[in-house]
Amino acid sequence: MGAIKQFQSPDYLLSDLLQRVSDGRIQLPDFQREWVWDEEHIIGLLASVSMSYPVGAIMMLETDDHQQFRPIALEGAIFPEGTRPEQLVLDGQQRLTSLFLSIKSGRPVPTKDAKKKPIRRYYYLDIAKCLDDSVDREEAIFGVPEDRVLRDFRGQPIVDLSTREAEFELGAFPVSEVFDVAAWRRDYQKHHGYDPEKIRQFDEFEAEVIERFKQYQVPAIVLTKETPKEAVCQVFEKVNTGGVVLTVFELLTATFAIDNFRLRNDWQKRFGELKKHRVLSKIEGTDFIQSITLLTSYHRRKDALAADVPENSAPGVGCKRKDMLKLRLDDYQAWADKVQEAYVRCALFMHEQHIYDARDVPYRTQFVPMAAIFAELGHEADTDGARRKIARWFWSGVFGELYGGTIESRFAKDLPEVVAWIRGGDEPTTVKDAMFSPGRLLTMRTRQSAAYKGLSALLLAEGSLDLRTGAKIELHSYFDESVDIHHLFPQAWCRANGIEPGVCDSIVNKAVLTARTNRMIGGSAPSVYLPRMERDADISPERMDELLASHLVDARAMRTDDFHGFFEARKQAMLSLIERALGKPVLQEAVAEEPNGVTDFEDESEAEFMEDL
Repeated sequence: MGAIKQFQSPDYLLSDLLQRVSDGRIQLPDFQREWVWDEEHIIGLLASVSMSYPVGAIMMLETDDHQQFRPIALEGAIFPEGTRPEQLVLDGQQRLTSLFLSIKSGRPVPTKDAKKKPIRRYYYLDIAKCLDDSVDREEAIFGVPEDRVLRDFRGQPIVDLSTREAEFELGAFPVSEVFDVAAWRRDYQKHHGYDPEKIRQFDEFEAEVIERFKQYQVPAIVLTKETPKEAVCQVFEKVNTGGVVLTVFELLTATFAIDNFRLRNDWQKRFGELKKHRVLSKIEGTDFIQSITLLTSYHRRKDALAADVPENSAPGVGCKRKDMLKLRLDDYQAWADKVQEAYVRCALFMHEQHIYDARDVPYRTQFVPMAAIFAELGHEADTDGARRKIARWFWSGVFGELYGGTIESRFAKDLPEVVAWIRGGDEPTTVKDAMFSPGRLLTMRTRQSAAYKGLSALLLAEGSLDLRTGAKIELHSYFDESVDIHHLFPQAWCRANGIEPGVCDSIVNKAVLTARTNRMIGGSAPSVYLPRMERDADISPERMDELLASHLVDARAMRTDDFHGFFEARKQAMLSLIERALGKPVLQEAVAEEPNGVTDFEDESEAEFMEDL
């Protein structure tokens, strides 16, 4: 049996193409963006067609009785409600809409001028200029406002085409008449008393310009109705001339709309509730869909295995694009409320880990399997044993830096394996895979690193106290004061004492402090700024030692400006923290490696740059 041909490549007469738009045989899938072309683009397009220049192929998708997407009319097209399209435009929306509005719709074209100001225009061909070889075709095409009167900056009319007689007098041919020229030509000749020169000129205009519109053919690539939805998504992204990425969320929005369900509205309502938790403020609709897809596929597999379907024949667990595009509306509705509640539980879990803001979440993507795990476990996740296992899985992902690349396959393992682990099974793959090298501490320099954010949270969990106020740097101060990671041995001091920048800037030499405390540190040595802070804040040396210890800092090394002693002691203390979070020893090797060869970006806070002043 031969392969099924999934596309055809016909050529369409422009007149036929625009008629099909007008009567609804050609429509748009609901995921297409709004029509946005400005006047310059429209005039350029009309000029190209008037000279038989190619304007590029359009791509369309055949439809059948089982539509994949909700259809919507192209801008300006009016036809009976419920009209079913024969084809949906995937690429070429801007060109096709521009041509339809200016030539076929019979109404002013809503567009924008060079300053992006909204305008409404009718377009004309200047007959004499079109026949003048010295005039660029774009200069022979012009638009006039909705009342067909073009005015100067004082509001005085400079071109008035508000009547047919005015059009005839100025030799301005409406673009909207190119496919039905007979009546305009007859009245034009009559207006000019059948002047032979006017007749000759118009005949030449008709032959050289109008006929090009009539004979213009638009090449097309038409995907057959057998084309799967995921292929439509991929093709759209490859060919879309706007350069925008079509998300699965948009495709499902168009799919669910067939059943009169507004996915985007539903998500916006849910996100309005979720973003009340600052740690969830960067969650996206696609994340939410992925969590639901994980749960849906997980239960389909469970049901198949319960029905004695062989394990290798049962459907798999997954949330890749192809899996999400198979999601049905009833699947979404069955899980949406539970998953929304699970995301809130994720926020509470993150607070337990001393992560309070979206900017400090190591991996936003890890919320996808986490929410699915909480939704599946329900109250089973509320025991101390379950929470400790979920925390260990979470920190394994963070310090193993396992969620920074293509991670859908890991998601598919996380849900069944973590759930099984909590119910008495083996350790999940993510926990087994997690490895951390001591040398990695030297390369963790900015908050761009997931491990950097994770270690900052672990330090916060140790009860870090501000060196000036003595207050815990926790939820209240975290939200109400400017809190960030700052150097303990300032950069200026490190430069003056030959400390390598990479070592100076590593997380080992940083602590969570308020901006005001950081300003008090300035660029001084610890032996200088610690007594100054003790004096200014009325803190005893013994109390300052306690405050330093809350950051895992050796006070003696700080007071004697022993950078290397301080660094080694704090490095070991940090490794002990990470070991506790992972539930296993870190790798004992000294080579500093970046995960997957990627270096942290240098993105220090403004306060850190102020240290040297």
